Amino acid sequence: QVQLIESGGGLVQAGDSLRVSCTVSGYTFSTINMGWFRQAPGKAREFVGCISRNGTITKYKNAVKGRYTISRDNAENMVYLQMNTLKPEDTATYYCAADTRHWRTCFSEDYDYDYWGLGTQVTVSS
Repeated sequence: QVQLIESGGGLVQAGDSLRVSCTVSGYTFSTINMGWFRQAPGKAREFVGCISRNGTITKYKNAVKGRYTISRDNAENMVYLQMNTLKPEDTATYYCAADTRHWRTCFSEDYDYDYWGLGTQVTVSS
């Protein structure tokens, strides 16, 4: 059974930083690409960024480039999303997702991912 669990969300002020985490079990973590998505109330779920299986490739939504950093620790089965200079428009439920089907890079669409966590809430106040 593959399970993804996010943690680390919370309520912060604009300009603050926050790190959310995702732990993966039930699959060989070092063989899968990982993605982060977010969904705000009344909005569609959108791609935030992703990281390849060995961490050498990362991709980001343009709106978060320079502020967000994705990293992973394959020895600990963990993937992280470091969010800096947070803005109210970053408020959303953040989801991690696992892609077991692709090899050398990661992708930006929901359908590229096989397993999903339940999400962690990030709220940024003005």
